[in-house]
Amino acid sequence: MPGNLIYEERISSTRTEVLFVALTLLLLAMFYWRLTVAGPGVIASICLLSSLFFAFYALNYRILIIRISAGELHLKFGLFGWTIPLSHVERAYIDETSLWRICGAGIHFSTIGGRYRAMLNFLEHPRLVVVLKKKRGLVRDVAFSTQRPNEIMRIIGSSTGSDDST
Repeated sequence: MPGNLIYEERISSTRTEVLFVALTLLLLAMFYWRLTVAGPGVIASICLLSSLFFAFYALNYRILIIRISAGELHLKFGLFGWTIPLSHVERAYIDETSLWRICGAGIHFSTIGGRYRAMLNFLEHPRLVVVLKKKRGLVRDVAFSTQRPNEIMRIIGSSTGSDDST
């Protein structure tokens, strides 16, 4: 892809990182407290596993890389990636869905407006929704955070021949 790269954006979120690190430390402290007060047990194990879960989030969801080439949109969020051929894109629009509705940052899957959506997002950046012409598995839309949604909509619109990317 580097040879025909049209657009690249690397974004991160201090708020998201602070949230995940704080949750990691809080749950680790709860694990230590529970271990010293009551010894090993189910609650201590849950705290430790939850702490490890958020430590993974803190490390994995640091940078979202968005790349658009002549033929595809590629999103990479830590270990996870999602590639969408531009020929499979119907249109793109700015997402107005509340963060409370989509459960915050990271990678999420949810039904919104009757359509199953994959979401790769941070807390403090706008999101763009890419509507797929046909489902990919259960997924009909892919939403992702970006600092330049209008520029990406313009590129996707010109690549797909769709001028209604609004």
